[in-house]
Amino acid sequence: MENENFVVLKNVCKRFGDKTVIGNLDLEIKKGSLVTLLGPSGCGKTTVLRLVAGLEKPSSGQIFIDGEDVTNTSIQQRDICMVFQSYALFPHMSLADNVGYGLKMLGLEKAEIKQRVNEALKLVDLEGFGERYVDQISGGQQQRVALARALVLKPKVLLFDEPLSNLDANLRRNMRETIRELQQRFNITSLYVTHDQAEAFAVSDTVIVMKDGDIMQQGTPTELYQHPASMFMANFMGEANMFTGHFDGETIDIHGYRLKAKQENVANIAAGEYEIGVRPEAILLAEEGEACQQCKVSSFAYMGSMYEVVVEWQGHELLLQLNSSQFDASYADHAYLTINPNGVFLLPNANHA
Repeated sequence: MENENFVVLKNVCKRFGDKTVIGNLDLEIKKGSLVTLLGPSGCGKTTVLRLVAGLEKPSSGQIFIDGEDVTNTSIQQRDICMVFQSYALFPHMSLADNVGYGLKMLGLEKAEIKQRVNEALKLVDLEGFGERYVDQISGGQQQRVALARALVLKPKVLLFDEPLSNLDANLRRNMRETIRELQQRFNITSLYVTHDQAEAFAVSDTVIVMKDGDIMQQGTPTELYQHPASMFMANFMGEANMFTGHFDGETIDIHGYRLKAKQENVANIAAGEYEIGVRPEAILLAEEGEACQQCKVSSFAYMGSMYEVVVEWQGHELLLQLNSSQFDASYADHAYLTINPNGVFLLPNANHA
């Protein structure tokens, strides 16, 4: 079955001495999907990756891969490969020998190794680079070699440990596109670890956000951003302007500003008082117009593709993120704002059961 759970962690706990790093974790990864563990440093995401790899053993609980209990098996017995942050390439070997090292350890014939290595290098756009050495290629190319070395083994599960953190912004974007394209092309079940939200959103079917060894929320990137389940999630997934307001089942009231709620954003939410979050990109400015409310521009900063704008409204300071084409410095004298309901979410507050 295409949607069967291929990697499963059941009640997994990991302790180092008296410190519990992972506590009673349940995790399921569907076959052929890419799941990303996202969270701040020290949240336990790398420990989970190492547990799946077999580099750490759980203090309690079970780990299954393809229906087999691998809790106590070694990394060599799990048919997995890992792509490391540091690339972990052998500097004294050619790129072809680096990529083919695992195949050589498996005892394959030289002709088959050469064929599979050439195919793997071609997949990552390094055809003809086999005779070069690590110090003769760029960091981005080194990461492609590390990816080729993992793909050539055709593993059941592919693990990524902060694979792009050593690359600059442009290379990160190119490499995450490569990783996602190849993962989908070969339908490889993958677990990816990063602290970078943009990276997680770009490559993932499902994102799992962790904090202090626990799962805070999981879902698609869209679900996590548009429907955070807690104040931690609301802030972790990006900037948010927070208000106390009221929802009557159809309309959201924020200090007298009323907007019709988008139904998919408030499904199964009862009427009552809530903490209401408004994403910075959901607030738009105009000179004036219907359903607008007056505000005052306090400051603005040009960020290239957008302006970050701070406005005063109803005694609150709001952060806006506007495309450069949407902001006119003349708004500083007489600005009006509107709120797009697509960027609004509701969280229970202390007064709401």
